[in-house]
Amino acid sequence: MTGIAAVGAVRAAESLLAALGGTTATLLFPAAGLPGDAASQLGMVDPGVVQAPISPVIVRELPTENSGPRRRIEIMMGRSALAEVISQRGVASGEVLLETALGVLWQGEVFHIEGTVIESFAGVEYLYRVTAVE
Repeated sequence: MTGIAAVGAVRAAESLLAALGGTTATLLFPAAGLPGDAASQLGMVDPGVVQAPISPVIVRELPTENSGPRRRIEIMMGRSALAEVISQRGVASGEVLLETALGVLWQGEVFHIEGTVIESFAGVEYLYRVTAVE
């Protein structure tokens, strides 16, 4: 019975994300494979980044303190939004995927990932909340 309930939680989260958000955010990952020359080994070559668009997501602005970061956002994304990127990157789960991300690109601005919260039901991850700062 818990397997059916977990699938229901995944579908409910996906439906809400599509209905309430429907926007796209882009996760940034380090590009793989640097040349083997001395300049790259010394860190003098920028390896670049790989962009992975994630949709549908809900992005909301969070309040910030005067002495804190300029902008702070929370991005909510569902399991199926990350499924393709998880398989492309060859990682075990959404949690590992978000741990390896360099940041998030949203509205032309790059945000640093401050933290993640993963909601799960019956052992199945169904919603990922990422807090990011600019």
